[in-house]
Amino acid sequence: MSRIEKIQELVRAEEKAKVLFQELENRNYIRGGISEKELNQSVYKLAFELFGIKKYWHKRIVRAGSNTLLPYRHNPENLTIRENDILFLDFGPVFDEWEADFGRTYVLGSDPKMLKLQQDIEAAWNAGREFYLANSKTITGAEFYAFTRELAGKYGWEFGNEHCGHLIGNFPHEKIQGEELVNYIHPDNQIPMSSKDKNNDDRFWIYEIHFVDEELQIGGFFEQFLN
Repeated sequence: MSRIEKIQELVRAEEKAKVLFQELENRNYIRGGISEKELNQSVYKLAFELFGIKKYWHKRIVRAGSNTLLPYRHNPENLTIRENDILFLDFGPVFDEWEADFGRTYVLGSDPKMLKLQQDIEAAWNAGREFYLANSKTITGAEFYAFTRELAGKYGWEFGNEHCGHLIGNFPHEKIQGEELVNYIHPDNQIPMSSKDKNNDDRFWIYEIHFVDEELQIGGFFEQFLN
């Protein structure tokens, strides 16, 4: 399969993930008074209803309130979503053996700081994408991570994770590629992101923005396919 065909498959998978998230909003699944776990189960059932999928390449994440400060590897207590709250969803559904990885932040209520954070993470993602595309032939994971951390400060936030993205591909990419730092947009990854993998195949990336405010105890998350 050519590089263009692989990109098309990854884009198709992501488009289905977008439909899933939009339908969550349309059906008012994202609301106060339910727990993170309850919303997580609702997403799982809806994905099966819409697309017949039960396969996810990473754990399904719903984080609300102070849990939004925590990156992927944490497993915090199950919080109840409040009527005025911030929360994010991070799901990695597999469509026809192609992985998606999609993350969005939602604000319930009208808190100006939460709303600013929600807007800033999407704007920062797009700014990061522009920078990446302008330097895609040579930029390393470490350089892109450094740029992304600087973006957090420019928008008035802190960056909330030790990396800002990872490889994506044909399921299961983690077994194929492993967990080495060269497969993450990480400060210790000095290899150009455009480099081939160990099997001389093209690599494709998910880009993540996770901005936090420790004092306010809030965080926001935005991720999707970088192309």
